[in-house]
Amino acid sequence: MLRQNISDSRISSLLCNVEKVIIGKPEITELVLTALLAGGHVLIEDVPGVGKTQLAAAMAVSCGGEFGRIQMTPDIMPSDITGFSFIRQGSSEVEFRKGAVFCNFLLADEINRSSPKSQSALLEAMEELRVTIDGKSYDLPKPFMVLATQNPVETYGTYSLPEAQMDRFIMKLNIGYPTEEDELRIIRKGRENDARNLSPVIEPMDILALRDEADKVSVSEAVEKYILSIVTASRRNEGIKLGISPRGSIAMIRCAKAFAYISGRDYVLPDDIKFLAPYVFGHRLMLSPRGKSDWGDGFAAVKDIVSSVEVPI
Repeated sequence: MLRQNISDSRISSLLCNVEKVIIGKPEITELVLTALLAGGHVLIEDVPGVGKTQLAAAMAVSCGGEFGRIQMTPDIMPSDITGFSFIRQGSSEVEFRKGAVFCNFLLADEINRSSPKSQSALLEAMEELRVTIDGKSYDLPKPFMVLATQNPVETYGTYSLPEAQMDRFIMKLNIGYPTEEDELRIIRKGRENDARNLSPVIEPMDILALRDEADKVSVSEAVEKYILSIVTASRRNEGIKLGISPRGSIAMIRCAKAFAYISGRDYVLPDDIKFLAPYVFGHRLMLSPRGKSDWGDGFAAVKDIVSSVEVPI
């Protein structure tokens, strides 16, 4: 979608490298990169086998970062995620053993299969980029990003993510099935279609530098008010029980800046907001029974709200 406008070679190289594995989904890779440059985390809800794990691994390898994965099963303990302290045998020294969260890119696979207690172990890490064990805080590597997945089909034995947890994800995405042409390319590549065959094209420090540059993108007052108009409309709509939070407004500003920067601009357009709104706002809504009947989900609700809000000129 943005490929013809990208001016930064680091961004272009990263996207092209990821798409050696994630075939036919340029919009998804651009959105994940937008979330990464915005300093956020992504929830990917889709059926098994469409490339959720490969997407996370490909992004980590391409950035030269450390990739961690944890299978979120009901018996996973918070200490498996964050780490734990123990007394070393034969001495009185306390040692800290790091959990899965100590990496640059963490894939929390099937996050809704773990207990609420284990899910909440990620809250501090996602918001404050650190974990606190026995009263002592440990900083996480930078950059740090959580890519969590969940299966929307099987609900038996799952625990729905609470609103506070959903609000921590800057975006919620669906990869979707590939086209027949793209799937044929995937089949023909066979075992080559694996993130482990990729090589890094940038370094983690490049991501931090790109974030700083993206943060300098300007947002006009008209665009800021446009965002607030959408947010306010969500809070006043009868079909919505819980509207977009202030954290959602902040997330939109960060994503819009990153998206504009990837597009080769130093300013945000209203069209950026229109495009990003369903991905950034959709999972932050709690629909009323009437809203569920009218829209089905938050993604469709946000698209409808955006269509009813006047766009600034």
